[in-house]
Amino acid sequence: MRKDIPSPYYLLPTTYYLPLQTTMNNLFTGKLTRLVAQDVDKMGAVIARWSRDSEFYQLFDSDPTRPRNAKRAQEQMRDYAEKNQPGNFSFAVVRLEDERIIGEGGLFDALSPHRNAWLAIGIGERELWGKGYGTDAVQILLRFGFQELNLHRINLGVFGYNARAIRAYEKIGFVHEGAWRDALKREGKRWDSIGMGILKSEWEAKQNE
Repeated sequence: MRKDIPSPYYLLPTTYYLPLQTTMNNLFTGKLTRLVAQDVDKMGAVIARWSRDSEFYQLFDSDPTRPRNAKRAQEQMRDYAEKNQPGNFSFAVVRLEDERIIGEGGLFDALSPHRNAWLAIGIGERELWGKGYGTDAVQILLRFGFQELNLHRINLGVFGYNARAIRAYEKIGFVHEGAWRDALKREGKRWDSIGMGILKSEWEAKQNE
């Protein structure tokens, strides 16, 4: 920078700069949870434990549910991290009161020229289901996507039998946009995979309610 040109920071009044810094510090923290970088060693053991709960994986993943080995889970995460695309943002979800890892989530394909992304979230600790932790983590991901990444819309897919998640997404502001009919077969029955989405303008309107 040329010495005769003042830094833009000197042109900003302190009253404008400080609120921005405060907002950035709180970006990944909600009322109940915080999003943190995934520690492969810790997450491998946690994922292996969650995998023993078949219902969790049937809610979270369309792949056949099966118990995971901690070492193998770590290897898969390392392999994924090495191949990870710049537009994928994965996080561990920790509970604020004790910094315990309770889930995982992220935004994917978030650097599309169309400013869209896909959201995924899962709370692996069964005793915490239905207590607002997943909703809180989704709100953080939406704030990150719309404010930091300047996305226009965020999409997600949810299985038709996951009624609790569907209600939570509707309450947050996601809209039903279609379905992949009979996309899954679980326990002898065919189920739709439901597509939902939320626009930045819709999310902003919910913040003002």
